[in-house]
Amino acid sequence: MLWLKALHIIAMVAWFAGLFYLPRLFVYHVDCADEAGRRRFELMERRLYHAIMTPAAWVTVLAGLGLLAGYAWELYGRAGWLHAKLTLVVALVVYHWLCGRYRVALRDGRNRRSARFFRFFNEVPTLILIAAVCLSVVKPF
Repeated sequence: MLWLKALHIIAMVAWFAGLFYLPRLFVYHVDCADEAGRRRFELMERRLYHAIMTPAAWVTVLAGLGLLAGYAWELYGRAGWLHAKLTLVVALVVYHWLCGRYRVALRDGRNRRSARFFRFFNEVPTLILIAAVCLSVVKPF
């Protein structure tokens, strides 16, 4: 189980790094005026999303389910904080999916979002992470 926990943490760090960085690339992409620059951003966004974020998200979720089954299954039914934390993980999966949608819109020239929107959008995973850590440490309910 220790190796599964280590794998879970490594994948989670990689996933979160992508979730923090990809929307920042969107800001730069939207502000980019030249075609060569936009192509570079499209390439970086595609590689980050498909080669790092998505595999890391899968490993995070699957290893997390393995840890839940191995360690916390009996706790699951009576720990409201754990239910809330898992809801936040679902929110991160939705956020990941939205990142993919925005990436495709930028690639195809269909983006309707401003750099300002992406600056705010970039803060969402930070807020979710803070809430998840607080729930895990404090276990308020």
